[in-house]
Amino acid sequence: MSKNITHGFHCLKGKSNHDMEDYVVSDFTKKDDRELGLFAIFDGHLGHDVAKYLQTHLFNNILKEHDFWTKTEEAIKRAYHSTDAEILEKARLLGRGGSTAVTAILINGQRLVVANVGDSRAVICKNGVAKQLSVDHEPSKEKSMIEKRGGFVSNLPGDVPRVDGQLAVARAFGDKSLKIHLSSDPDVTDEMIDDDAEFIILASDGIWKVLSNQEAVDTIKNIKDAQMAAKVLIEAAVSRKSKDDISCIVVRFH
Repeated sequence: MSKNITHGFHCLKGKSNHDMEDYVVSDFTKKDDRELGLFAIFDGHLGHDVAKYLQTHLFNNILKEHDFWTKTEEAIKRAYHSTDAEILEKARLLGRGGSTAVTAILINGQRLVVANVGDSRAVICKNGVAKQLSVDHEPSKEKSMIEKRGGFVSNLPGDVPRVDGQLAVARAFGDKSLKIHLSSDPDVTDEMIDDDAEFIILASDGIWKVLSNQEAVDTIKNIKDAQMAAKVLIEAAVSRKSKDDISCIVVRFH
């Protein structure tokens, strides 16, 4: 692990009556003499099995792509699609649920490649300013695409927009019963880690429902310990009445 990079994570079960549905990857590894930081939040719904499958398989599938080093974005997109296909094939075993995902691959501490489907989010802090690196895939924003696939977006009073009246995200892994109307296409962002970069946050939507990107950055900007920063961020979300399962990773560049 790079001497000048530290990382930590924290997870908290929400107030719902089901088991914790979030899974996290926060690790460093070596591949072809390069150092890789692998970070991910998988936020499951209708059960945790799809998120658990992603935790153990998605990065393996990404790194197996033959052109990962030369065509990184295309390789990640292919791996997202092939992993989703595996999940759909195993629907009897994994159940009818699904999962969002945000993944970040740090290459030699210098280049960060972020991909996501759903509403878990990656944010980088540069010179104290928050910059979002992922895209929130909300049904209201992708209504025309969902309708072209034969689905619909409902927005009942007092509720959030949902695909076919069920799912509050427009892209996800799994969800076999809705897949004809859902996408698993990731958005991919490539960011150079320069001297201005202070830290990145990856977190499930339980944080972003109650904290803006800048509020999240400001909450932890003076906390040097990455794991403590992740814990403090979750505590801040809970203090603002977030009731969801919450997972958070913080990666600090020193």
